[in-house]
Amino acid sequence: MLKEFPEVEVVARGSNGLEAVDLIEKIEPELVFLDVNMPGLDGLGVVRRLREKDIDLPHFIFVTAYDQYAVEAFRLAAMDYLLKPLERGRLAETIERARRAIQDKKAPEAAPALKPATASAPRSKLLVRASNRNFIVDANEVIYATIDNGLITLVTTNLEGHSNYRTIEDLQANLDREMFWRVHRSFLVNINRIKEVVPWFKSSYQLRMDDKKHTEVPVSRVQTRRLRELFKL
Repeated sequence: MLKEFPEVEVVARGSNGLEAVDLIEKIEPELVFLDVNMPGLDGLGVVRRLREKDIDLPHFIFVTAYDQYAVEAFRLAAMDYLLKPLERGRLAETIERARRAIQDKKAPEAAPALKPATASAPRSKLLVRASNRNFIVDANEVIYATIDNGLITLVTTNLEGHSNYRTIEDLQANLDREMFWRVHRSFLVNINRIKEVVPWFKSSYQLRMDDKKHTEVPVSRVQTRRLRELFKL
């Protein structure tokens, strides 16, 4: 039925709840249709597990034959709860609501950011902790930064170590936004150190960076449009 709606692009399908969690984390879709009864982990469990990870969540629409879970679904902030068999008109209403919500969410991002008069200049030097030593590196030598369990790792041309910043947001706020791009919730990359754009899963991409390991960094669905504009893909 979704093929009848050109504004919807199906980027992935999962056959169970555990696969759904994995796909949503990797692909970062804007909208997810979920069944309730699924092997491994039910639809409500999928949303709960993702909420525990403290990540940006997509909009969820439950599609099920069971009406008794509706209250719990809306308690988990579901956008809608559709009962089978689906009616096209009802589905169209839901998709239009989702389209407006996604558009509203993107609107602030599309507006040009105004720098406050008191904003400080981007930092040209960063501290990197490695081998129990504190190194000072030029910001333009940073190839990418990634965060895992609250710890930021900086990879530069000559070394890999940890940053004293607590979040990717704080790190990016102190760097040149024209040079450093938040391509994924867990990755900040130096645009000048992207070596290759690698086609990946369902019209998405990864970036092969210019470090010694040629690390491949995922590009979120939200940032794919900017990637295409940046490199004229």
